Amino acid sequence: MDNVIVLSFFTLTIFSLVLAIGLNSSLEQLTSLWRKPELLVRSLLAAIVLVPLVVFILLWLLDLPPGVAAGLSILAASPGAPVMTKRSQMARGDPTYVASLQLTLAMLAVLVTPLTLAVFYALFELPIERVSPFQVLLQVGEVTFLPAIAGLLIQRFAPRIAASIARPVQVIANALFLLLLALVVVILAITPDLRQTLNLGGLSVSAILIMAAAAIAIGHFLGGPTRQQRSALAIACIARNVGLALFIAALFDYGQMFVPTILAYVLLGFIVAFPYSLWSKRRMTTL
Repeated sequence: MDNVIVLSFFTLTIFSLVLAIGLNSSLEQLTSLWRKPELLVRSLLAAIVLVPLVVFILLWLLDLPPGVAAGLSILAASPGAPVMTKRSQMARGDPTYVASLQLTLAMLAVLVTPLTLAVFYALFELPIERVSPFQVLLQVGEVTFLPAIAGLLIQRFAPRIAASIARPVQVIANALFLLLLALVVVILAITPDLRQTLNLGGLSVSAILIMAAAAIAIGHFLGGPTRQQRSALAIACIARNVGLALFIAALFDYGQMFVPTILAYVLLGFIVAFPYSLWSKRRMTTL
């Protein structure tokens, strides 16, 4: 399946999810994390420092194929997945915290993503090139800043319209999210390179699973003190910005070789996160 089609569908899905957040959240809610410096520092440490550090250790210890190593590096450099708000609902994460964290990570990605990729580029022989902050800003602005600001502006200047369309937009966004999951499964089934990447017991799939499991653990242990914050940060750490990662891959003539690893991470990340989400949800019911 054409990478452009996949990227376009990712963009549409993410745009709708973030628009729904903008329509259903206030500016105060979206910036609430900025008024909690201790939680903010722990959240950023987990998502933009420790998760990339895990990938650095994996690349240092394991002789991974170039496409897999580059794909993991791009994922490590792509925090702030817009779908993490939807995924955190499965784990009963704090919705206000995760929405504010998503916006914060999206803003920081403009600088964090190029810097992280530059570090990987300097330390390892990877088939990737440097990415400029402006390139990241274009993608993040289109799928995160634009819909979030649009939702907030509609709330501010047309509250009746916002109230009438908030739920339908949320329903459409949820449907697109489910279709996106189905699309990933189809791609996994029909793409030969992905079947090779997901060869059971292979070094590549092991590295992806380790990254996903480590991300969950990092977020859980740094996300306290409440259980809702722990589960929200755990999901935020494992849910890398796949749309941004695919966008970066599309910038290169040879970026297609990174796509199997990126999409494999989507599937394996869900597999790793699912039991954690169930466990976290059950813990919430015992409160």
